[in-house]
Amino acid sequence: MKPMKILMATTAFALAGGMASGADMADEMTIVSWGGAYSNSQKKAYHEPYMEKTGVKIINDESSAEAVAKLRAMNEAGNVTWDVVDVVASDAIRLCDEGLAMEIDPDTMLADGDDGSKASDDFGDLLVSECFIPQIVYSTTFGYRTDMVGDTPPTDVCAVFDLEAYPGKRALEKRPINNMEWALLCDGVAKDEVYDVLATEEGQEQALAKLDTIKDQVIWWSAGADTPQLLADGEVVMGSTYNGRLFSVIEEQNQPVAMLWDAQVFDLDGWIIPTGLSEERTARALDYIMFATDTQRLADQAKYISYGPARASSAPLVGQHADLGIDMAPHMPTDPNNAKNTFLYNYEFWADYRDDISAKFQAWLAK
Repeated sequence: MKPMKILMATTAFALAGGMASGADMADEMTIVSWGGAYSNSQKKAYHEPYMEKTGVKIINDESSAEAVAKLRAMNEAGNVTWDVVDVVASDAIRLCDEGLAMEIDPDTMLADGDDGSKASDDFGDLLVSECFIPQIVYSTTFGYRTDMVGDTPPTDVCAVFDLEAYPGKRALEKRPINNMEWALLCDGVAKDEVYDVLATEEGQEQALAKLDTIKDQVIWWSAGADTPQLLADGEVVMGSTYNGRLFSVIEEQNQPVAMLWDAQVFDLDGWIIPTGLSEERTARALDYIMFATDTQRLADQAKYISYGPARASSAPLVGQHADLGIDMAPHMPTDPNNAKNTFLYNYEFWADYRDDISAKFQAWLAK
């Protein structure tokens, strides 16, 4: 941290961490998220118990899709009206780089894990920005039709490229992200070298050449609901989408579909605290964050949605779905059985290379 930011953060933490009374914290806060079932999971797991504990009033805003633009405008106007904002990790990195999000010291501003671990160890590699407090892990992974794969269900992501063993159409997202990484992995590139290779023209051509081997068997999707519908209709033997979508088609619709977790690509969602808040509002935001991201609270969110808690210490506490009554652990991307071979999306790489590689990918699609 820069010296001034350390001073500001330390002052705010002192207020939030018990060196100030409740009277020194704001008694109302606006929390911004995405709406729908996701916001509902936050209300149940975080907001309602926090309001009951503190008496604070939480106002819910569903503008996360516009968070970057709106925070820029608020900052320029000198009137930041949001206190805590849920964003994807890539947006957190942008907001942090632009000075619009507060830097967080996880080991002093976040709770230790229930297992005694420091927050920096408990969150580990998911702390992808100095301003980002991870909340959930979701993944882009594959589902497959159990009645279309014969007697040997796929266990390796490279089954997507094996037309002989698993004939039929595949569904892939109509963008290079994830597809290029899977292509290189299945063309023999080591996991820790994928982005170094993909940064080169030769590596990009290598990935496209691998994708060429299945191109005429691919149905390209743009919406997360596409692959579950294609699987339900039996139009594809396997396809990629978000794990929560596959949870729905498997558990809620009872379709003959199973998950292929190998090389699932982790992506993250979590909190940022905007800069430009008063000391009282900053203290309240930090107090909320300390509460809402502890081990138990992150496990509680998994009762309502099939996204994995970002803390390692939360995974063993994941229980049953609050409504369906089913064990949620097998459906979490972070469950140890599912997370044996994960792939963490490289936000900085795609920020630097996305425009160029996307242009090349679209040109390849048009051939």
